[in-house]
Amino acid sequence: MLKKHLKQIGNGVFLILVFAITLWSVFHGEDLGEIIDYLKDANDTYIAVGVGCVVLFIVGESTIIFYLMRTLGHRVQFFHCCLYSFIGFFYSCITPSASGGQPMQVVAMRKDKIPVAVSTVVLAIVTITYKLVLVLIGIVVLSLRPSGLMIYLEGVEAIIYLGLLLNVVFIILLLLLVFHPNLVRRMAEKILNFWHRIRPFHDIEKQRKWLDGIIGQYHGTAEFFKSHKFVMVNVFVITLVQRCVLFLVTWFTYQSFDLSGHSLPIIVLLQAMIAVAADMLPLPGGMGVSENLFLVIFDTIFGEERVVAGMVISRGLGYYTQLLISAVMTVAASFVLRNPQVSKNRNDKIKNPE
Repeated sequence: MLKKHLKQIGNGVFLILVFAITLWSVFHGEDLGEIIDYLKDANDTYIAVGVGCVVLFIVGESTIIFYLMRTLGHRVQFFHCCLYSFIGFFYSCITPSASGGQPMQVVAMRKDKIPVAVSTVVLAIVTITYKLVLVLIGIVVLSLRPSGLMIYLEGVEAIIYLGLLLNVVFIILLLLLVFHPNLVRRMAEKILNFWHRIRPFHDIEKQRKWLDGIIGQYHGTAEFFKSHKFVMVNVFVITLVQRCVLFLVTWFTYQSFDLSGHSLPIIVLLQAMIAVAADMLPLPGGMGVSENLFLVIFDTIFGEERVVAGMVISRGLGYYTQLLISAVMTVAASFVLRNPQVSKNRNDKIKNPE
């Protein structure tokens, strides 16, 4: 328990430290008064539409979870699927490489009596398609290299390629877990034994069981892929729309300043390339990298005088508003989703007071 609390404190300190460094890197040497003036001039209607896009983005994942649950024969309330998504995005926003979202979603689903075998299949599919959409966008842009886009990506291509590589490696590992679990188990066993020789574990058998547990969670996902091809196509299309809805936030930010001269596809794809670069970096929500990439890529689009204000609104909606809404709904979920055993024990105490 103490170790868990120390880890949570460490994560909190890391988040605050990254946030402080981000603030310094973005606003150091800037005229804050001028930035505030530009923020005041932004059209509130477009900002409100941007908030709506953030909510739709989260609900988009809820729709996929609901659809997959029904396909697997589990009747679950759509509102509860929304809560799973809010919980997932909240923990993804505050943990490096979005690593904390899925485990907390599994916990939430267990409170609704959804077996871990089912929840892990659903979340594995969500993760694979979520990353796959981003990877395909990145590959298409960097392969075709349209001049209308590449002119804005000069100087940041290296970090985009790094982000793309990390996403590709992550997808390959997930697909290996799904389709070749025994290969992954053998590879992981060798790595575990090698590390044990360098720095012996107190209980290596416990580590092996933990490893088997992780690999075993993906049992059944491969069968779902093979037997539900049409469903997988639908999930991919919904995910593509879901991700583009979030990228639209930058377009509405652009519109809020009454700017023109750049098309919607250009702005959406440029924002997508920022996501490609930052999505898998070991930083909460790609914090720091996303902000500074925005300042470089959108400098000439928003104009040097407005680009910081544009970043504040776009990033403020796309990440910080998402974090805030998800945090509120995560708290609400703690009252709505209750562990059945805990609730049963509480009711038994009320009926049979000592």
